[in-house]
Amino acid sequence: MSTVTLAAPAQTARRAVLTAEFRLFRREPGSLVGILLFPVALLVILGSIPAFREADDSLGGIRLVDAYVPVTVLLGMIAGGLQSMPPIITGYRERGILRRMSTTPVRPSALIGAQMGIHGAAVLVSAALCLAVGRLAFDVALPRQLFGYLLALVLAVAVALALGAVVCARAGTTKISTAIGTVVFFPSMFTAGVWLPVQSMPDALAHIVELTPFGAAAQALDQAAAGHWPGTVHLLVVAAWAVALSAAAARWFRWE
Repeated sequence: MSTVTLAAPAQTARRAVLTAEFRLFRREPGSLVGILLFPVALLVILGSIPAFREADDSLGGIRLVDAYVPVTVLLGMIAGGLQSMPPIITGYRERGILRRMSTTPVRPSALIGAQMGIHGAAVLVSAALCLAVGRLAFDVALPRQLFGYLLALVLAVAVALALGAVVCARAGTTKISTAIGTVVFFPSMFTAGVWLPVQSMPDALAHIVELTPFGAAAQALDQAAAGHWPGTVHLLVVAAWAVALSAAAARWFRWE
């Protein structure tokens, strides 16, 4: 009876934390722009270039705009994991909010879970927007292997949030987390194919990039979009990175 009595307030408090964090997230225009609008804006800009709407033999006959839809999907995840979530959590640590929460029925882990859930939902909305804009504005086909695409998408979200959690774990202040996130952001964009799709990279470079979390995710999403089941190696690479980064974040994380 006492267990039930204690569990109910804790569950209520967790819901209150999630509601409060969601309201705060909606009031942060920078986070919403980076996750929801920046990838879509990039897709619109690239798709407006006539050469990007012509078939490219080096890409297997698809257009560059077709290849960039999975890239912009990943871009929203990278922005959420590296630039939006870390400053929020490190800010809570810096101001002592996590320490104070440890004395309440809600453990600090509830706050972390709420942030990861909110950002995970936001990047999924961003992915849906990119797919919708690609289809409606530039006649990009929707993923032909839906289940494979969803699997690759979920794994990519997991690895992006896990990478962000590592930044949260290692950074002591908001300024440091922003600096680390920015430094990691640009290489992540490169491996995801923002400047050059993985399919267009020289073979040696492509093989190296495919061993990175976002390079492998880009290939898995591209394969599923073309109607093929994502390569097992690519899925395993993304999953392995997600597990390794999550373990590292759990080991290094400090509440104070």
